[in-house]
Amino acid sequence: MVGMNAGSAACIADLVTFPWIQPKFRREGGVGSYQGHPLQGVFGTISTMIRTEGPRSLYNGLVAGLQRQMCFASIRIGFYDNVKNFYSGGTDTANIGIRILAGCTTGAMAVSFAQPTDVVKVRFQAQVNLTGVARRYTGTMQAYKHIFNHEGIRGLWKGCLPNITRNALVNCTELVTYDLIKRGGHSYNLLSDNLPCHFASAFGTRYMNSPPGQYKSAINCAWTMATKEGPTAFYKGLGSWNVVMFVSFEQLKRVMMVGKQKMEDKS
Repeated sequence: MVGMNAGSAACIADLVTFPWIQPKFRREGGVGSYQGHPLQGVFGTISTMIRTEGPRSLYNGLVAGLQRQMCFASIRIGFYDNVKNFYSGGTDTANIGIRILAGCTTGAMAVSFAQPTDVVKVRFQAQVNLTGVARRYTGTMQAYKHIFNHEGIRGLWKGCLPNITRNALVNCTELVTYDLIKRGGHSYNLLSDNLPCHFASAFGTRYMNSPPGQYKSAINCAWTMATKEGPTAFYKGLGSWNVVMFVSFEQLKRVMMVGKQKMEDKS
């Protein structure tokens, strides 16, 4: 159930942040304009996409993204605590080395199992930037079938080894940072296990992952984002996705625990 909660939380994060991530894909794909309309900034790109392609364009590739998140997050996030407890022998005093090892393990496991969903997602996003060329994929199921028929089973796991290394490191950074901030808040009685704690821990991932010297503190990080990058900075890319995902994950876990307790009380 925890794995399903993690996958569901990741899907919620995708639903919330997908329209803000689409402009990034357009610009990274080398698309500076579309049908004569320049793509400038996040809001400018979103506005152009809505005018020229309709509101649904903001969610191009969403189905592939949700399939990927349900598979990846269910393993890399949902199994993290179980793997950490396994390495620590079931104790609650796991050191940072065990946490890092657990994060790397579940990150590698997720790629090994769910790499085909990442291949399909990347190819869907890549074909969005193509103009004047017929698209190869019309749906996710058709994409899996097309890749298997033309490239074999190896095509579905293309790029698996490099992705294992990348995802293991990224997963380790995200989960260990979140875990340590959350545990620290509990240990020093700064925050209880509630929504503010989950939000602060998730937001801390941006601060902890920033280059050395970029921010003086987490508060300075938030202030700099608001004053220099504007309110939209909180809705860009991985940072906002992590906040939505971790907060959703903790709330879903709480709902599950309350429901379980009620069922036990009735029995």
